[in-house]
Amino acid sequence: MQSAAFSLSSPCSIPSLKPRKFGSSTRFDPIRVSSSFSASKRGDLSTSNNGVSLPSLPKRSWSLSSSSAMPLRAWNSVPSDSKTDRLEVRASAAESAGEADNSGSLAKTLELGVLFGCWYLFNIYFNIYNKQVLKVYHFPVTVTVIQFAVGTVLVAIMWTFNLYKRPKITGAQLAAILPLAMVHTLGNLFTNMSLGKVAVSFTHTIKAMEPFFSVVLSAMFLGELPTLWVVSSLLPIVGGVALASVTEASFNWAGFWTAMASNLTNQSRNVLSKKVMVKKEDSMDNITLFSIITIMSFILLAPVAVFMEGVKFTPAYLQSAGLNVKEVAIRSLLAALCFHAYQQVSYMILQRVSPVTHSVGNCVKRVVVIVSSVIFFKTPVSPINALGTGIALAGVFLYSRVKRIKPKAKSA
Repeated sequence: MQSAAFSLSSPCSIPSLKPRKFGSSTRFDPIRVSSSFSASKRGDLSTSNNGVSLPSLPKRSWSLSSSSAMPLRAWNSVPSDSKTDRLEVRASAAESAGEADNSGSLAKTLELGVLFGCWYLFNIYFNIYNKQVLKVYHFPVTVTVIQFAVGTVLVAIMWTFNLYKRPKITGAQLAAILPLAMVHTLGNLFTNMSLGKVAVSFTHTIKAMEPFFSVVLSAMFLGELPTLWVVSSLLPIVGGVALASVTEASFNWAGFWTAMASNLTNQSRNVLSKKVMVKKEDSMDNITLFSIITIMSFILLAPVAVFMEGVKFTPAYLQSAGLNVKEVAIRSLLAALCFHAYQQVSYMILQRVSPVTHSVGNCVKRVVVIVSSVIFFKTPVSPINALGTGIALAGVFLYSRVKRIKPKAKSA
């Protein structure tokens, strides 16, 4: 085989292909190549190409000399681009992590949406079934005891089968929880008393005044003075409830004051939970706390129900009162199950979102319950009554938004 040697004359000119004379003064800068031949064939190579005589080529490896005096380094091997590889690996890992975060956040959002939907749905059915029972069975204390009893059974099942970890409770913890259980019991009892006297929509319109009691009690017992924004948000709440009360078709004072008492006791529970449960080592999660309060509420209220209303939940008594035993029993059970379910889901949501978000969700829940109860029970609502209810609920929503505004610290 013949081997050819190439020459470069200039980086910007192409050499002529015509034959040249041997005496030409043109200087050729040879390209020195390392031949792929065997060692026996290596040596001085002399060949002619188009009448051009090339000098012998020494044994070098891919070095280039040109007339521009810009030598290039030897190309011995392909350099490894390890930094680029590392960057590509890191970029791929970051992209994978980002995709995992996006999928995880999407799953959490869907889970939170399902919890909010269950919270609203259980609350709607609780109010409907509870109102149906209280319309024909006028013993609100006994109805409240049945709800706590069903909740106690559910908690016992949950702890027995390790569906939720059973806590270890000390005597000091029970003593701290007892005041919370007392006001929790009274709050639910007063709510049932109000639902037995007035329409569901009116009870929940009055219960929209919970922020007012929260601000007053926090200022009295915790020293938390409200901001101007919070005080301003209370004005439409009070005004809207007053307007709705004046125009309410089912209004009576017993239903009004028991709903107000429910606001007072429920917000007292929140204040006590801040004031009493202060030791971190004694703290427990919200679901465990609610479960313990449910059991204690049943123990506290059961003897009171027997003392105040007697044993009025037997089938014999229900039949003697002309009630359908099966229908009352099923609706009472469903109301109790929905009562415990929506309370549990509410605490589950509270563990996942901020108190402000939970408060906004509670405001929306109240709107949903009022509208659904008006539609289901065909409650007569005048335009002014609807306006008052809307103003009160708008005030509650405004309160939940401005609650996050912190007062400016006074400079020394």
